[in-house]
Amino acid sequence: MATFDHATPDRCAQLGRALTAAGLTWSENGCQGTLQYLTYTVTDPHGRTWQVTPATNFQISPSNPAQIWQASCGELATTTPVLSARKVTEHIKDTP
Repeated sequence: MATFDHATPDRCAQLGRALTAAGLTWSENGCQGTLQYLTYTVTDPHGRTWQVTPATNFQISPSNPAQIWQASCGELATTTPVLSARKVTEHIKDTP
């Protein structure tokens, strides 16, 4: 069974800080107590909406334990690989 224990409050705060530092508008759905439903909604500089969610434990590489976030944008029909908070933020901000 998939778990989401790696999306700790510290990791969630790290993502929030990275999104804020990048100047992106974002919110989270308040499901930090039920991590499989946790979603961050982010607006990129072009006005597109991205959904950022924690990856499952099966998607996380033991050699890269900080890479726990995955982002998708319906308008672009794209999903990122599993990335760190900083990298997922950079991807959202820098996607043309």
